[in-house]
Amino acid sequence: MPRTVDCVWLKREDEGLDYVPWPGELGQRVFASVGKQAWAAWLAHQTMLINENRLSPMNPKHRAYLAEQMEKFLFGGEVDNAPGFTP
Repeated sequence: MPRTVDCVWLKREDEGLDYVPWPGELGQRVFASVGKQAWAAWLAHQTMLINENRLSPMNPKHRAYLAEQMEKFLFGGEVDNAPGFTP
């Protein structure tokens, strides 16, 4: 039976993630309170940020920026969008 969480992003119960998706305390927080649907929405937003802003996940500054954006996206806050981006 799949693990469920009270998803803070959806504000309802959802299927939980299968593994901790990010290192450290933030990853544990995501694992405990973010569902699969919310994580999929974040991954789509993260991909847009990486592509439109030409970010490299290997760059420590870019990783820190993405972690900050992930926390805002999933737990509430003002997230960045790429200027002029149209899906």
